Amino acid sequence: MNDKMDLTAILQRLAELEAHVAIRNCINRYMEICDALDANTDLNELMDLFDEDSIWEGIGEKYAQSFGHFSSRQAIHDMFQGYTQKESHFVMNAHFVSSEQIYVEDTHAKATWLMLQTSTFRENQSHLNAAKLTVTFKQQQDGHWKIKHFQTENIFSRPVSHWNSTATLPVPSQK
Repeated sequence: MNDKMDLTAILQRLAELEAHVAIRNCINRYMEICDALDANTDLNELMDLFDEDSIWEGIGEKYAQSFGHFSSRQAIHDMFQGYTQKESHFVMNAHFVSSEQIYVEDTHAKATWLMLQTSTFRENQSHLNAAKLTVTFKQQQDGHWKIKHFQTENIFSRPVSHWNSTATLPVPSQK
């Protein structure tokens, strides 16, 4: 390796690292907002994570039928608004993302995650879902990265009896 690296190459690598961080922050903020969807949720903050001409869709047999396809930021907003009624759809909701892969090419990026979602609904049912997320991002004129196309595909889903237990946690005794 040369003692002097080309400044252009360094700046390109820095821009790619910054893109990875911005994309990761975007998807994590998306999940954080979705974890707390209720009547007080500011959907404008959620919609600000999306590009003007974005798409949100469930794909595969189960999620295409359950979630559908939304082809504009307004349609995505309206879909999420259904989750923010006075009586919240979720009593508890937690998303966990892992197995991240991010590929940046100029002002576009493609990323995938595995997602685990634990939910309890207002009907007092609980569910465990695993999904593959495939998300494309577009860098905006102001430099921010926004979701261009969000796809979620079910890996497995199953009801569970409950998430929270009043049982004592097993911890070492204090001497």
